[in-house]
Amino acid sequence: MSVLNIKEIMELIPHRQPFLLIDTIEELEPGKRAVGKKCVSYNEPYFAGHFPEEPVMPGVLIVEALAQVGAAAILSQPEFHGKTAYFAAINSAKFRRKVVPGDVLLLETEIIKVKGPIGIGAAKAYVGEKLAVQAELTFAIGKA
Repeated sequence: MSVLNIKEIMELIPHRQPFLLIDTIEELEPGKRAVGKKCVSYNEPYFAGHFPEEPVMPGVLIVEALAQVGAAAILSQPEFHGKTAYFAAINSAKFRRKVVPGDVLLLETEIIKVKGPIGIGAAKAYVGEKLAVQAELTFAIGKA
């Protein structure tokens, strides 16, 4: 599938500004994997307080961006279209480097297991070639 823009992403997942944390979906294999991109701008509202003298993107928001990419992958399947993917667990999260204004995050989430409405994704965020964050994300598909 071709690159998805914000409007097309919002047709897949229920997130909206200011909590939509991905700019594009670069690759999408419905139900299997998605790769997204987030251009980190100094204008992000959280930089006013995290941290004013040394702005750093909060790790929890990077994990959320990875989850949104994973949600796009799983919710692109016809049987889950229009539903919501909720966090059920975050396991083995590791934060390897800071993410700062000007960075471009490449967000990859591969769906590694689905059983009924529960799924697990292996997620990694990169800045350039460098791994910034990795985690295993468990989600539960809820009603629309």
